[in-house]
Amino acid sequence: MSTDFSAGLRRRLARALIAAVSVLAAGCGGSAGSPGAAASTRHPVASTPATPESSSPATPGPSSSPSWIAVPLPPASLHQTRTLPSAHTAVFNAEMTDLWAAIATGRPLLALHSFFPLTAYTQVKAISDPAADWHSRLFGDFRLDVAAAHRFLGRAPATLVQVIAPSSLAAWIDPGACYNSVGYWHLPGARIVYRQRGQIRSIGIASLISWRGRWYVVHFGTVLRNGAYGVVDQPAAGAGVPGPPGGC
Repeated sequence: MSTDFSAGLRRRLARALIAAVSVLAAGCGGSAGSPGAAASTRHPVASTPATPESSSPATPGPSSSPSWIAVPLPPASLHQTRTLPSAHTAVFNAEMTDLWAAIATGRPLLALHSFFPLTAYTQVKAISDPAADWHSRLFGDFRLDVAAAHRFLGRAPATLVQVIAPSSLAAWIDPGACYNSVGYWHLPGARIVYRQRGQIRSIGIASLISWRGRWYVVHFGTVLRNGAYGVVDQPAAGAGVPGPPGGC
């Protein structure tokens, strides 16, 4: 083989090797249209959001529906006042929002702080063991009534519109009445107004009573019952009629 032919062959092989290296370099550089560029534009997979059931029963997450608002607890060491509560305060709105959340979900503990406080009940009730009565009868009946209202709503979505609680129906109950040692304001027959399937409907709150200038639910479905069952108070098409006055 001649020297010129060998030198030419080496030059041709060198040029081919340089061309191959250039092609590989272009493919690995991530230029537009190359396989490397396509791989670099992939989006990460979104994480799965937490479900409402993962929240605490008394404090559902901020994205859960319906709404829930933290209600401040009354000071346990202070006594009753004669301040007439208003149904037009941020606290009352929070209480009723939580009551609706309890009804809509069937979870009565969501409305625990909308219910007459145990610390207040032990001061009010002139019976041998008011704490046991609160747990077994008073809040026990409330649980049954919330479950009944939840079943009454059914599966169709419903939205709270307002709670009608006219102060004109309230009456001061003196100590000594209804086995009570402390007086309080009593408001019967408030109305929970909601919208379902495009229609305005309502149910009642059998009894609200006061503690230190705030309304609390004390009897939801009914004041008296003769068995362990829930009651829906006065369901009606439209907003219904609050009241009547009376009771304690």
